[in-house]
Amino acid sequence: MQLGAFSVSLAVKDLATSRQFYEKLGFQSFAGNPAQNWLILKNGDTVIGLFQGMFPNNILTFNPGWNSNAQQLPTFTDIRELQTRLKSQGVPLTTEVKPGTAGPASFTLTDPDGNMILFDQHV
Repeated sequence: MQLGAFSVSLAVKDLATSRQFYEKLGFQSFAGNPAQNWLILKNGDTVIGLFQGMFPNNILTFNPGWNSNAQQLPTFTDIRELQTRLKSQGVPLTTEVKPGTAGPASFTLTDPDGNMILFDQHV
């Protein structure tokens, strides 16, 4: 099962302050829109997202169809197939992809310790 690119999405209080902090750790802005209160930063292959006011807690994020540079992979496991496999294994989902759709979509689940996991396909 290919989950795609991985990042940690951080719920931050102040985007500019958090950006400055992570830049001191060697991260550089890679994508995003500060006017919309979000940025994606990279340090080598490590990717983090900074999101101000979008969700209450940090989230583990997988992007099916993308590599760590947000480039589309030639082949990948579609998010609907991931959802079907997880459900068939008894993994409860918090939100689901609408049946009969194609292309970009997302679903979420929560691990046994209460950590949210987002599967967010952009292709």
